Amino acid sequence: MKNDKLKQQYRINEQIRVREVRIVGDNGSTVVPTRDALNMAHDQGVDLVEISPNANPPVCRLIDYSKFLYQQKKRQKEMKAKQVKVEVKEIRFGPQTDEHDYQFKLKHAKEFLSEGNKVRAYVFFRGRSILFKEQGEVLLLRFANDLEEVGKVEGMPSLEGKKMFLYLAPKKAGEKKKSQQARDREAAEAEAKEAKKVAQAPEGDTEVPANGGLFANAKISADALKKLQEAEE
Repeated sequence: MKNDKLKQQYRINEQIRVREVRIVGDNGSTVVPTRDALNMAHDQGVDLVEISPNANPPVCRLIDYSKFLYQQKKRQKEMKAKQVKVEVKEIRFGPQTDEHDYQFKLKHAKEFLSEGNKVRAYVFFRGRSILFKEQGEVLLLRFANDLEEVGKVEGMPSLEGKKMFLYLAPKKAGEKKKSQQARDREAAEAEAKEAKKVAQAPEGDTEVPANGGLFANAKISADALKKLQEAEE
């Protein structure tokens, strides 16, 4: 039945009743009288297929009609396969969601976004828990920050009735960037590495900066290690 519908989209041979047509092929295109085009198709043992009826003159191809329909069907199938169906996945929180539950839902959200789906996260306030709406907003903002590498925020948290929503869309390839937590960790690692290098420099090394000597550098190293530990937590 699909093939019958496809056949109805194109006129062929004697169904083409215009004075002249444009024949297109591998060697370019040329405008010829329709009768001459039909003779050319007959001589080559193929069909005259009208592929663009609204052009002036209409555009035709010299091709076996069955082969032409097969190519069109194959092209439609390929285009359909390339169409990505984007779904919206929901993640629900309570205003006082515990850490274990939060990490579990964070993991699922990362999977949804990595698969190309959108995420609608919301905090549901039941009864008097609406008093904790600020806490719910903080939770959603943390959620958005933790998903920064794979998703982008489409709108800030908004309260609708008893629900506060946050919408996230997947990032395109090459659009990912490091989260603030990852950047802080890298900065702390670099600072600790540099401080360790300076602290281990031979006594009297001229490259030791005049910022308080080795005692100060030791303090910098301790501070850097502390920042690294905080970043890991």
